[in-house]
Amino acid sequence: MGGGQSRKWMILVATIWIQAFTGTNFDFSSYSSDLKLVLGISQLQLNYLSMASDMGKALGWCSGVSLLYFPLWVVMFMAAFMGFFGYGLQWLVIQRFIYLPYSLVFMLCFLGGCSICWFNTVCYVLCIRNFQTSRPLALSLTVSFNGVSAALYTLIANAIDPNDHSLYLILNAVVPLFVSILTLIPVLTYQPPLSPLISTSNASRHTDSIFLCLYILAAITGLYLLFLDSLSSNLERDRILLVGAVIFLVLPLCVPGIACARECARPNIHFGSHLNKELIDLEPDGDLEFHKELIAADHSCTSDGVVTVVDKEGYFRRAMEKDRVTMLGEEHPAGLLLRCLDFWLYFVSYFCGGTLGLVYSNNLGQISQSLGYSHHTSSLVTIYSSCSFFGRLLSAAPDFLSARVYYPRTGWLAVALLPTPIALFMLAASGGEVALYAGTALIGISSGFVFSAAVSITSELFGPNSAAVNHNILITNIPIGSLFYGLLAALVYDFNEGSSSSTTLEMSILKEATICMGRKCYWQTFIWWGCFSILGLASSFLLFLRTRPAYNRFEMNRRRPQSSSEDQILLCAS
Repeated sequence: MGGGQSRKWMILVATIWIQAFTGTNFDFSSYSSDLKLVLGISQLQLNYLSMASDMGKALGWCSGVSLLYFPLWVVMFMAAFMGFFGYGLQWLVIQRFIYLPYSLVFMLCFLGGCSICWFNTVCYVLCIRNFQTSRPLALSLTVSFNGVSAALYTLIANAIDPNDHSLYLILNAVVPLFVSILTLIPVLTYQPPLSPLISTSNASRHTDSIFLCLYILAAITGLYLLFLDSLSSNLERDRILLVGAVIFLVLPLCVPGIACARECARPNIHFGSHLNKELIDLEPDGDLEFHKELIAADHSCTSDGVVTVVDKEGYFRRAMEKDRVTMLGEEHPAGLLLRCLDFWLYFVSYFCGGTLGLVYSNNLGQISQSLGYSHHTSSLVTIYSSCSFFGRLLSAAPDFLSARVYYPRTGWLAVALLPTPIALFMLAASGGEVALYAGTALIGISSGFVFSAAVSITSELFGPNSAAVNHNILITNIPIGSLFYGLLAALVYDFNEGSSSSTTLEMSILKEATICMGRKCYWQTFIWWGCFSILGLASSFLLFLRTRPAYNRFEMNRRRPQSSSEDQILLCAS
């Protein structure tokens, strides 16, 4: 297993740390009310600030271009300093050390959003380069930790001063920079992993076992962060809980080390040098086999029941076959991508699913405040963050279960979008505390799954080599959705706040920043959001129907060479 393998797992742990502390947009709700108060702005203007952070994703392609000219570590520190200045200056504003006009605060939010996207690009590149044959597992695991950022920052803020919400901004500025320095050595010592000296099947099982241990440890970490909020009561206990969270983040360093040491201690048994060499040569290309697999678009591929329907309905058949993806991993340049119907179904699914959940999280501060639960805002942010984390972990289910129960990844996407409309209509029907917590948890799980699975789906449907560009095109729906959904919520909020007489002493001093109180503030918003989420669910189901033949044919062809290789190994062993 050697130094190349241990270096690879060290880089994975470094990527986990980077992701865990750079999801700084998830804690916007924790300080948004204070920011609104200090600036004396309306809910509509506050929505524009939250949208500015999401707009950074529209320029995600810049991080990919930068990697063509700068080393990976330089791009990582560029992201860190973007966040340092973007969030640090906002902290000075909210502390009233400096005064900046609204337009400059908008640009600072935009700069902070750019830093998040650049960090994500660095992490994607590290995973793709080091884990060619287990890319979905590496991506799902590392992206999952981005979902616990809000819970971690809430824990750190409570351990310092639970009454100072402005701490989130200074933490957003300093912590990612500190983590970048901490992970500098693994990133600097990056080298392509060495080819393993064991057979393909053994290497795959060994890698999967390490990933399984890491996923179990990640789940325990998520449960710890999810339930520790109920234990948080005083400063000393919060600090003890913070130490426990840090220990959980350090533990992943031990799992690869123990697994590698155990593997090195085993005697290497080779069943025939010629066969072993062939299997070694196949291992690095295992992922390429997936992307080069040709899926023939004939009727024999659709033995799953689709043909029986489309033969009876000619119009439906033409609609289902028009511009359909017939080859998993086929490269789609930007021009071809934008003309592909499957991409737009995918775009709408993401727009009405994951993006909608992100906008909901950005409005959590005002939603809880309007319902009279403003003191529960940090708990709600923690629940959304932790459940988003578990949703991201669940996105690895197709890879762990593929050997026993195979289901297309686009089908999993459709299932994952189902909780969002249920949660939104439940929130519209009830403004109680239980409904608020349950709805937040469901939306967090759903959106987290979409965020994590999207990277693998983009690579599978539209090509791995074009994934960096294509995925950045896909996530342009985030700033669009942030503007659209946020504008809808802000207009409803501002329309109803006139009927609310609730003000505070600070508000009377600082302009006319009034608060809307009651269920009416977001009732219509939840209804509209629920209708859009149903549209996303329908789009994902159509995408599943159109791509299912390609996934099924690939799975059949994948099992054939695997079974024949195992037969050869058993033959040599005998």
